[in-house]
Amino acid sequence: PESVVFPWDPKSTYIRSPSFFNKLCKEVQPPQSIENAHALLFLGDKVTTDHISPAGSIARVSAAARYLLSKRLTPREFNSYGARRGNDAVMTRGTFASIKLQNRFIGKPGPKTVHIPSGQTLDVFEAVERYQRDGVPLIILAGKQYGSGNSRDWAAKGPYLLGVRAVIAESFEKMHKNHLVGMGIAPLQFLPGQSADSLELCGKEKFTITLPEDLSPKQMLTVKTSSGKTFSVTTLFDNEMDVAFYRHGGLLRYVARTML
Repeated sequence: PESVVFPWDPKSTYIRSPSFFNKLCKEVQPPQSIENAHALLFLGDKVTTDHISPAGSIARVSAAARYLLSKRLTPREFNSYGARRGNDAVMTRGTFASIKLQNRFIGKPGPKTVHIPSGQTLDVFEAVERYQRDGVPLIILAGKQYGSGNSRDWAAKGPYLLGVRAVIAESFEKMHKNHLVGMGIAPLQFLPGQSADSLELCGKEKFTITLPEDLSPKQMLTVKTSSGKTFSVTTLFDNEMDVAFYRHGGLLRYVARTML
């Protein structure tokens, strides 16, 4: 059908209006510091984009499955995350849903994490819902080569919709790092020779990262923790355009503002 805007079908479970532009205003706000954030996940080395955003079948016991069941679909109709990548509700629930995810908060592989305030072990999306309800910002701690593997846009889109504000890692796969910047997530790198282990972080601290108004490429920032530890990280913005994308909340919002 012809129309000024795309006629979204509210009954579709394959494609729906995405939430990337919610609360978009024309004015760009100064960078907001990340205050008293919790680590959603405490990850090790070589976390791949498939760990972050699986493309395979949707498990019958998962947050995405519960969403699809609420839409009166049967398990035989679930299909795969790859097939449903046009539905942000499914893809957000599928973020970090890999059964191979190695979260150091949990003693075995799986799509689980610890909701730090309560100490409960929950599905990652269930923990996110609690954090969002309480207005708690989130970060991710990781080791070397975060985001390795095939390029996958939802490996950045998913964490953005979960409320992840920054990833602090020892190193990043370059393409994934660019995707994070493009979604308004700050890629922050431990200083050479440092890691979560060398800094004796348990991951369950609260983290405060002050972002200056004159944010610039390759800038050093200070991270303060509720345990009293303080350490430095480097922003992995390659140039002023990266900084501009981050200030706008990502590339999509940057482009949208040019049309307002």
